[in-house]
Amino acid sequence: MNPARLPRVRASELVGRGWLNTGGRDLHLADLRGRVVVLDFWTFCCINCLHVLDELRDLEARYGDALVVIGVHSPKFLHEADPDALEAAVERYEVHHPVLDDPELVTWSAYTARAWPTLVVIDPEGYVVAHLAGEGHGPAIEALVAEIVAEHEAKGTLYRGDGPYVPPPVEPSTLRFPAKAIRLPSGNVLVADAGHHSLAELGADAETLVRRIGSGERGLADGVPEMARFAEPNGLCPVPEALRTRLGYDVLVADTANHVLRGVRLADGHVTTVAGTGEQFMVGGPDNLEPQPAPDGGPGDPDDRPRWEPGGRWPSRMVRLSSPWDVAWSQDLAAFVVAMAGTHTIWAFDGEAGSLTHLAGTMNEGLVDGPGLEAWFAQTSGVAIGADGDIWLADSEVSALRRLAPERAAVTVRTAVGQGLFDFGHRDGAAADALLQHPLGVAALPDGSVVVADTYNGAVRRYDPGADTVSTLARDLAEPSGLLVDAHDDGTIDLLVVESAAHRITRVRLPARLAGEILDVGARRTARPVTEVGPGELRLEVAFTPAPGQKLDTRYGPSTRLQVSASPPELLADGVGEATDLVRTLRLSPDVTEGVLHVTAQAASCDDDPSIEFPACHLAQQDWGVPVRVVDGAPTQLRLPLLG
Repeated sequence: MNPARLPRVRASELVGRGWLNTGGRDLHLADLRGRVVVLDFWTFCCINCLHVLDELRDLEARYGDALVVIGVHSPKFLHEADPDALEAAVERYEVHHPVLDDPELVTWSAYTARAWPTLVVIDPEGYVVAHLAGEGHGPAIEALVAEIVAEHEAKGTLYRGDGPYVPPPVEPSTLRFPAKAIRLPSGNVLVADAGHHSLAELGADAETLVRRIGSGERGLADGVPEMARFAEPNGLCPVPEALRTRLGYDVLVADTANHVLRGVRLADGHVTTVAGTGEQFMVGGPDNLEPQPAPDGGPGDPDDRPRWEPGGRWPSRMVRLSSPWDVAWSQDLAAFVVAMAGTHTIWAFDGEAGSLTHLAGTMNEGLVDGPGLEAWFAQTSGVAIGADGDIWLADSEVSALRRLAPERAAVTVRTAVGQGLFDFGHRDGAAADALLQHPLGVAALPDGSVVVADTYNGAVRRYDPGADTVSTLARDLAEPSGLLVDAHDDGTIDLLVVESAAHRITRVRLPARLAGEILDVGARRTARPVTEVGPGELRLEVAFTPAPGQKLDTRYGPSTRLQVSASPPELLADGVGEATDLVRTLRLSPDVTEGVLHVTAQAASCDDDPSIEFPACHLAQQDWGVPVRVVDGAPTQLRLPLLG
């Protein structure tokens, strides 16, 4: 048996509220007998889950007649448990396989999932053969599926044929899951039309389609509007007028699912890639920076590539990016600020120098303030610049509004609103007590206050820095994700709200004297099964075995990394910190009986074939937040499968 394969354990039945993408039919494991099945436990707020959807697309294309992928949607946020919101997300992210709606985490618990995403592989006879957490497992799963297909084809237990996926009907619309919008010099409105994989230029009324930039097909291609391709573009930023001629483009675009930044010339709609390689940055990966070109202009030696370092600066086309979500121009930094959602970091792009600088964030996911390179972010998805030059950030996974202040060559991070990864709700009043739910957009108002697209609350919220309070300006919106401020001479403001799930832009008139409702709809916490552990010492083990045909990659030092912390910090008396061993003994405090263990693990592997001069390398990574309760007599070992 391959060491990555598990003992023969029967797969549990798939139980939930209902099914999507099956034509109204309920599926059972018996219906899938004879196929290789991959269960993808996901939640649509999670950037790592969206990365895995991209990994699975390639797998489905290659093994579609023998493989069935089943998405098991196990929500984190309250909004994600709404069946209509899930249906929209499945359409938005082009999920082309059946999806089980699992709002009560029944199937999640049956398969002992502890992280988003988790992947479970089931063989054609209905046995679980692999359990994986996190992203970056595409090559490992492909190797495992190939092995299972060959094994069961030889045994005669493999069935090939059409799968159970039934595509839902799609209603045509001018916009499809639009993300952000900006006002152009002409007075028209440019929209990142993410669901159409293009940019839509609308008239000044924000309704009439003037032209489309991009073919509408998912992909990465530069050129004229009819030939250019995007993949779920999100952020847009006008280039300062003084720079447009020198840069050769007028708008900078965060082309999220392509992991690049694009420049668009408005005169003819020409699109150019200006930053990124088109490959995804993987935390700790040895190939995140391209090697310097050879003297003859050809590709450089992969073993002679620059080394990654926090706060570093590199040529923009040599650095891999990870789901850039929004961009904004900072006069103080003389650069575009980039919210790099996929690595929980903030970057600066200098178009004239053609460089990218890592500005803030450790790449750990969480809510930690302080100096930029020590701060923790969580899938930052909105950026706006205040009149004083401060950078406002919608930090979605911690349901927070963050403030980043440029100070000479460094930046400092402070949280204005937000309490942590698992705390959210709709509560106004004092900022220290206020709650948001997965905000994706932010904009600065002329009076110095900030408006937030509070996406999963379907609301627009206002933060007043002077009073340090939060209020609600608008409600009952369909996943607002972007905000455009039109200020008028009489002091009134038109707020153009990008209602992503309603496929439209909605105009909200704000009075000259801003006020807003003070609401308290309540606080929420992410509800996940609690793991009982015994008091005293707890052995933590992250299981990882390289996939078939791969070995641990030690060319650049240790190939694994484990980081541990806790909420509250007092939960752990010993064991906090970072090391390379995937096994660690933790000591639980006798004074704290419950909390959350935060575990981050990475493991790098590469192809194990001496005949390959430059073997391909792969990085698996995952963050866990494991709720634990200390109980006498409970297990004193916690095993988390990265690949096992």
